[in-house]
Amino acid sequence: MNINDPVGDLITRIRNAHLRGRSKTLSPASTLRTRVLQVLKDEGYIRDFREIEKEGRKELEIELKYFEGAPAIHEITRVSKPGRRVYSSIKDLRLVRNGLGISIISTPKGVMSDNAARDANVGGEVLCEVY
Repeated sequence: MNINDPVGDLITRIRNAHLRGRSKTLSPASTLRTRVLQVLKDEGYIRDFREIEKEGRKELEIELKYFEGAPAIHEITRVSKPGRRVYSSIKDLRLVRNGLGISIISTPKGVMSDNAARDANVGGEVLCEVY
């Protein structure tokens, strides 16, 4: 299957699994997806993820996180899309839900959350927002 937007596909898989109340979901493995999942794990939005081999292909098994029956991720949206890339300098980077959520940013220093980007004083492409 040819996927033009791997981050959008990952976000949709996570959102759909939460809507169905699943504890785990699968996604094709890639470096960008792994880095986005690492940020989500570090920020406490997912339990864990690991790479598995399934039918000769590498996939990422994502363990979703719930708190008192409700998903830890209330809302996850794609900001920068293949048809419209969104870049932000560090001074123009806005807070998500007044600081309650995070933005995941692809910077020259790697994929990181908006707080880490502010600490590193680096901007980049805003991939998604999580609340």
